[in-house]
Amino acid sequence: MTERRPPPPASRPARPHAGVELLFLRDEDMRQAQMLMTQACRGFAGLLDPLLEEMQIGHAHQRILQFVKNEPDISVGALLDILAITKQSMARALNDLMRRGLIHQHTSSRDRRMRLLRLTDAGYEMERRLFERQRDVVLRVYRDAGGPAVEGFRRVMRGLIEESRNMARHRDAQAPGQTQRSRE
Repeated sequence: MTERRPPPPASRPARPHAGVELLFLRDEDMRQAQMLMTQACRGFAGLLDPLLEEMQIGHAHQRILQFVKNEPDISVGALLDILAITKQSMARALNDLMRRGLIHQHTSSRDRRMRLLRLTDAGYEMERRLFERQRDVVLRVYRDAGGPAVEGFRRVMRGLIEESRNMARHRDAQAPGQTQRSRE
C-alpha cells in the first residue's frame, strides 16, 4: 500500500489573504487583526493628543463630548455603559466638563432620578474641533480603501461592538446584586 502524501508546497495554490476566504482564518491572521486594531486605536486616539493638551482635557473628556454630541439628552447611566469606564473616572471628567461650561446636565421630565446630558455651544465647538482632526484622516483612508472595504470595516466594527456588549451583559447577569441603577 502506497502512502498518500500532500503535493509539494510549490504546487499548492497560494492561500488567499485573510478576509478573502473567511472560512479559514489561522491564529496568525487573528493575531495580525488584533495587532492592527490595537495599533490603529492607539494611533487614531493619538491624533488628538496635541489638541487635547492645548484644550487641557483628556481622552475621557473627548469621548464624553463625542457621545453626548451624537446622542443629546443621553443619561449618565447610558453614557457610563457605553464608555465602560469607572464611575469615578467618568465623574471626574464629567464634572470638569460641566464646570468649564461645555456640558449641561438636567433632570428627565419622565424620571426625576435620571440625569440627562447635552452639550453647550462651547461644548459643540470643542467637540467639532476634535472631530475634524480625526475626520480628515478617516476621510483619506476611506477614499483610499474604497466603498466595499469601508462597508466591510463598518460590519466588522459593529460586530465587535455587539460582541463586547453581549459579553458585558452576560458578565453583568453573573454578578450578584448588580443592577442598572446601582451602576448609575
